[in-house]
Amino acid sequence: MDNKTSPSLLTLSVELIFRILDNLHESTILFSMRNVCAQLNTTTDAYRRYQAFTTLGLTNNHFGADGAQRVAEALRNNTTITTLKLGGNQVGDKGAQYLAYALRNNTTVTTLHLSTNQIGDKGVQDLADVLRNNASLATLDLEYNKISDLGAKHLADALRNNTTLTTLYLDYNHIGAVGVRYLADALRNNKTITILKLKGNQIEDRGVQYLADALKNNTRLTTLDLASNQIGTIGGQHLANALRNNTRLTALDLASNKIGPIGVEHMADAIRNNTTLTTLDLKYNQIGAVGAQHLASALRNNTGLTTLDLSSNQLEALGAQHMADTLRNNTVLTTLHLEFNEIGAVGAKHLADALRNNTTLATLKLGCNEIGALGAQDLADVLRNNTTLTTLDIFLNEIGAVGAQHVADALRNNKTLITLNLRKNEIDAKGAQHLGDALQNNTTLKILDLFDNKIGDKGIEYLAGALRNKAILTTLDLTSNDIGDKGAECMADALRNNTTLTTLYLQYNRIRDKGAQHLADALRNNTTLIELDLFKNNIGNEGAQHLADALGVNTTLSRLNVFLNPIQDGLRIHVKELVARNNLKGKS
Repeated sequence: MDNKTSPSLLTLSVELIFRILDNLHESTILFSMRNVCAQLNTTTDAYRRYQAFTTLGLTNNHFGADGAQRVAEALRNNTTITTLKLGGNQVGDKGAQYLAYALRNNTTVTTLHLSTNQIGDKGVQDLADVLRNNASLATLDLEYNKISDLGAKHLADALRNNTTLTTLYLDYNHIGAVGVRYLADALRNNKTITILKLKGNQIEDRGVQYLADALKNNTRLTTLDLASNQIGTIGGQHLANALRNNTRLTALDLASNKIGPIGVEHMADAIRNNTTLTTLDLKYNQIGAVGAQHLASALRNNTGLTTLDLSSNQLEALGAQHMADTLRNNTVLTTLHLEFNEIGAVGAKHLADALRNNTTLATLKLGCNEIGALGAQDLADVLRNNTTLTTLDIFLNEIGAVGAQHVADALRNNKTLITLNLRKNEIDAKGAQHLGDALQNNTTLKILDLFDNKIGDKGIEYLAGALRNKAILTTLDLTSNDIGDKGAECMADALRNNTTLTTLYLQYNRIRDKGAQHLADALRNNTTLIELDLFKNNIGNEGAQHLADALGVNTTLSRLNVFLNPIQDGLRIHVKELVARNNLKGKS
């Protein structure tokens, strides 16, 4: 018998190896093609996609410490990867040690995401040791890692000398006042940290005092997140004292604490003359109408704050009135969140009246406030002539078809609104008809959210008519609207010639194989839709095959979700592969 030599990958031409690499995922190339031999390393290094491979995304793969070791080994010789996304992999302290060792000499990785990895204080110690000498890492994400005060101390010691790290995420760990004291002491000398996130720890008022003292002299920190930290009135006062002197902080998140009206009064006094803070998040802080009054008074003089979140603060109509009084004269606030405040139709009227004169507010969020059709009418009346508001969110407000008609009438003349959220408002088919008619004349609205509005097939017919004609919508959310095959057919007819819609959400509807076939037929001609979400309908193998056949022609759809439909695994995977092909073409 003749001795035959089995063909080897190394005997192939470079061009053939490149063609093989074309069909491999970047992580497969990194782990399986590199470090095999010098010849293959040289070929891989010359491959175009490998040279452009800057982000390694391996989130939620649960590969443990062994997987972290493989990543570390791949990093030792790699000179292209700048971002590592390794969250949710349970690497533990041992895996953190492997990665830390690889980063000692690495000079290209600038962003490392290690959230939800059970790293603990021991793993943090190894990473902190690296930070003392590493000269490239700029962002470190250590959220959800069971880090205590001891781990915070390790990081603080490293921060005293580190000159490159600018962003540190420590959300949802076990850091208390003692740990924050270590970090605060480090901030007095650190010259690079600009973003520090400590949401969901146990800092309390005492810990806030340490941070506030550091903020008085710190000239680098621009963003501080202290949400969900059991901070009360006294903590609010400490932060207020810091804001009087600090000239650098631009964003402060205090959501889900217990600052209350008195704590907010202290903060309001501080921001009267503060000119650097632009974003303040105070949602879920029990400030009430009294707290809103203090803030409203301060905003009359403040010239820096552009974004204010007062959601879920029991403001009611009186609190809305106080904010409205401010809006009449304030010339800097561009975004205002007042969701979940029970302001009612009366509160909506106060705000609407203020918007007649306001020339700066661009985003107003009033979700879940019981404004009803009457409140919608007052807001709609303002929209006819308002020239600054670009985003209006009034989800879950019981406006019904009548309220939708008021909003639709306003859209006929409005020239500035870009985003409109009407989800969960029971507008039904009649409300959809009003909106569809208005959209045929509107030339600015691009994003429309109609999630859970009982629109049905009849309502879709009206919206589809608008898409066929002059509507310029780019995103339409029709999730949970009792849409069946007939509604899918109407939407498909619109998609055949529509050249603006890029995102269509049809989750939680009643679309079956026939409806999927209609959509698939439309996709053969449509060249603009990028995302189609059909999650949790009733599409079977036949419908999935129609979609797969359409993807054989369509090269622009890069996101198609058919999860939780009764489709065989093999066919579902085939559809997923076709979408992935489109994704790859889009990146090339």
